[in-house]
Amino acid sequence: MIESLLVANRGEIARRIIRTAKRLGIRAIAVHSEADAGLPFVTEADEAVCVGPANPAQSYRNVEAILAAAKSTGAQAIHPGYGFLSENADFARTVEASGLIWVGPRADAITAMGDKINARNLMAAAGVPVAPGTTDPAADLDAAVAAAAEIGYPVMVKAAAGGGGMGMGVATDETALRTEYDKVRSFAERMFGDGSVLIERYFPRVRHVEVQILGLADGRVVALGERECSVQRRNQKLVEESPSPAVSPELRERFLAAAVRAGEAVGYRNAGTVECLLDPATNEFFFLEMNTRLQVEHPVTELVYGVDLVEEQLRVAAGLAPTFDPEALAPRGHAIELRINAEDPKRFLPGPGAIKTWVEPTGEGVRVDSGYIEGNTVTPFYDSLMAKLIVSGTTRAEAIERAKAAVAAFDLTGPKNNLPFFAELLGNEEFLSGDYDTGIVSRMR
Repeated sequence: MIESLLVANRGEIARRIIRTAKRLGIRAIAVHSEADAGLPFVTEADEAVCVGPANPAQSYRNVEAILAAAKSTGAQAIHPGYGFLSENADFARTVEASGLIWVGPRADAITAMGDKINARNLMAAAGVPVAPGTTDPAADLDAAVAAAAEIGYPVMVKAAAGGGGMGMGVATDETALRTEYDKVRSFAERMFGDGSVLIERYFPRVRHVEVQILGLADGRVVALGERECSVQRRNQKLVEESPSPAVSPELRERFLAAAVRAGEAVGYRNAGTVECLLDPATNEFFFLEMNTRLQVEHPVTELVYGVDLVEEQLRVAAGLAPTFDPEALAPRGHAIELRINAEDPKRFLPGPGAIKTWVEPTGEGVRVDSGYIEGNTVTPFYDSLMAKLIVSGTTRAEAIERAKAAVAAFDLTGPKNNLPFFAELLGNEEFLSGDYDTGIVSRMR
């Protein structure tokens, strides 16, 4: 097993990785910005190194500073968490070229899945269902108009290099397409340094369902069930649950088989997620993207399958067998994750600030993965995620009841937060029925 691990991230995910590392007897090393010096992940690590000022480009995305920290602390491996450098193939290559262990998929898999058009084409060739769309970037507006006319409106205009719900727009006709194409292309050039645009069929009523995969050290790819991620605002997830209330046993088999094919198509190793769109009217699903990293919502899979995905990542990176029998994987119970963000619960606009009160809920089936404690300050420099409230039960109904009680018991004051929204959602008839889609939040507002 790896003996020393540098966590190239911050907040709740850094704290969560450190927790598993220390349980396994691995020396945990944190890197942090000047703004994060007082956060729990820094104090809980065995060693911590400041890698720069608050600006992520000068700290958490500063490859030279992170590698220097690894060298000075004698780290054997680097875990990137999610976000920042986690899906940067050049960083993965640099880590390995430096003689360190990269806790993630191979760089060529990250590259292959990082471009949405290339990923779509690879998946189609592997027999994974993809939505009607372009097989090459729409080089200009005329090409986009022609593609949309062939695909049929409405269409989704996507940044080919985008991810995490960023760089997308919907066009219901040619006039809207002309506006969205320029908007998405400009955004993609600014954010990703790549203005390539994909045109794809848009489904007005759709569910977002993803499958957790794990590429093992022996070359096998296994699927650890699906997660429902349809409660979203601005294409960003707020709630995830597993199993999905929309997925029957027969549909689950198809989902998992497709996800395994997707992983095998790129020789996938370590943890990853195959994201899909599900048309609830027809039970057809289509490949959306593959996230070549650990997902924010991985805890719901951990609770339903009884595994520690960070431990499994470390074992794969070390060339070890998993702790579980891949042939005997079976879900048990139900889990729901609520993302507790520092944001207005109505308009979902960021609301950072000093935390005056922070008392986490406890009890059977309640888990909190948090990045903050009382007295910390949520700064405006990073994502607004403060904690993940994860609840589990033997049934979905029991998990929901535990979620209601946990939300009510979470005592949080100071920054704006979305706990009131979750209290509303957990009483919403559409959510309670399980028959909801990605438009549920907009209908609540």
